[in-house]
Amino acid sequence: MGKGTVSGGKTGKAIIGAFITALLIKIFLFDFMIAEGHSMVPAIKPGKALLVFKLAYGFKFPGSGTYLLQWASPEQGDIVVFYTPLGEIAVKRCSEVWGRDFYALGDNSLQSYDSRSYGPVSADAVIGKVLGIK
Repeated sequence: MGKGTVSGGKTGKAIIGAFITALLIKIFLFDFMIAEGHSMVPAIKPGKALLVFKLAYGFKFPGSGTYLLQWASPEQGDIVVFYTPLGEIAVKRCSEVWGRDFYALGDNSLQSYDSRSYGPVSADAVIGKVLGIK
């Protein structure tokens, strides 16, 4: 039982701690997504990486349908990630806001399945707000 064993234990704990921290950040704070489709062209082209801030509008547990705490709602012009009525993940621009519901439109209206097809989106369906596109 030399020094290698002790330091190996500390290294293992550090790795596990870093993994848990990264997992919590991904679950509750930020997520990266890759854009698919052409509905948001030219603002977001297919294959672009999106940084999504999950706490932009409030806090909810993953998989939960409602906010535990909500401090904001999507505003006109925000690019949001949300679940469509079919349960698919979509990225669209917030066009109009009515209370907690909003109209989500793709920038490329000819190739976008959006609120023109399924109506307003509830704020509870939102996963997060797009903060960056790379």
